[in-house]
Amino acid sequence: QIVLEDCDVPAGNRLGGEGQGYRIALANLETGRIGIAAQSVGMARSAFEAALAYARERVAFGKPIAEQTVTLERIAESRIAIEQSRLLVLKAAYMMDTVGNKVAKKEIAMIKVVAPNVTCKVVDWAIQAYGGAGVHDEFLVGAYASARSLRLADGPDEVHRNSIAKMELREMANGAATSGSAGATSSR
Repeated sequence: QIVLEDCDVPAGNRLGGEGQGYRIALANLETGRIGIAAQSVGMARSAFEAALAYARERVAFGKPIAEQTVTLERIAESRIAIEQSRLLVLKAAYMMDTVGNKVAKKEIAMIKVVAPNVTCKVVDWAIQAYGGAGVHDEFLVGAYASARSLRLADGPDEVHRNSIAKMELREMANGAATSGSAGATSSR
């Protein structure tokens, strides 16, 4: 922890204007959040691939668990969730590059919620596929702990969900006001 008291920063050394530090810090969080999301997708894919390989080897009730319905469902759901998460990360990154962080704010918040949650779900399934060995596998347990902690980094899920909801409501109100005005104008 660093405490600065009576510290004057010459105007030429400031990043932005006086009182703008918090805004600048928040702007830099957006790139960190996409990094968290990308890291989450990578962890989910690694856990998924490990579980796939193990599910083909592990035999229960006379056949590999990869041939059992519950495992097939988990494989499909995991692949779908990983792909959805990956595509949302790519969309947010594209928007950050093309229209800027401010316009991409909602997509950035969405990936910050979605990607670590998907990773928790996929890693949990991988642990289940491994059975008792799953809770002893350093990679899987570490991946779950990391994914769970990423749900808190740069703000917990609830903060991001609230931001997303407020942006949606604001967009709807702006759209409704515009639509309502247009409807009133066109009916004259």
